[in-house]
Amino acid sequence: MTDGLLMNAAILLVLILIQWVISVRINDVSFVDAFWGAGMGLLAIASWLHVPGGNPGDLATLIMVMAAAWGFRLGIYLLRRWSHEGEDKRYNRILRKDREKGNFAIAALVKVWLMQAVLLFMVSSPAQVGILASPEPAPITPLAVVGLALYLVGIFFEWVGDWQLSRFKANSANEGKVLDTGLWRYTRHPNYFGDFCAWWGIWLCCAAAGWEYALYTVIGPVFLSFTLTKWSGVALLEKGMDKSKGDKYADYKRRTSAFIPMPPRK
Repeated sequence: MTDGLLMNAAILLVLILIQWVISVRINDVSFVDAFWGAGMGLLAIASWLHVPGGNPGDLATLIMVMAAAWGFRLGIYLLRRWSHEGEDKRYNRILRKDREKGNFAIAALVKVWLMQAVLLFMVSSPAQVGILASPEPAPITPLAVVGLALYLVGIFFEWVGDWQLSRFKANSANEGKVLDTGLWRYTRHPNYFGDFCAWWGIWLCCAAAGWEYALYTVIGPVFLSFTLTKWSGVALLEKGMDKSKGDKYADYKRRTSAFIPMPPRK
């Protein structure tokens, strides 16, 4: 397993350096968000190809498909968003002073790409370890079925939530309005809740390969949960929404659950 993880780390580093060079050339690192998802999908496939003995079991294949489906869908969605909307304001703020000082290249590598690489590798560790620890005849156990069910709940909320948001933004009549229909009626962040469920589901599948592996990798979904709710997810996005939407968003917040889907309050 260690050899497989080291191989994954090497693959990730090469991909990160290639994209860093591209980001310096175009003076924009925002597409790193697209690689966040796609990179996890690629590491899942790499792990599946490096399963000891070359014979991945059913559990390994299930985890690989789960991580790859989640990762590539998210990667394509965020890449398309970046191509339409351009540079993300968050990264512009992070790197603005470094641009002014002429240190953009180094700052982009250290503050964005290498940091993302470490976090990406850590968050996706349940998928990598679960796959590498499941050569033939590793079966799909009842615990893995529970993990798959939780994952599918997450996929539903994430995919449908993103689709509803895209349709809402595409309608010019919604300029200045707040999306409060569909899944967004029950949670202010159905896509983030979906991410949360998807990766805890993958972690349960990793646990099906052995609880010792789940113990090694629980930092992945724990950190992702913290990120989604307290760091760069809900907290950061709502700070911007409070400024841009004002009273409309304040009213939406008063009646809509922040994260876990709940019936709207009157």
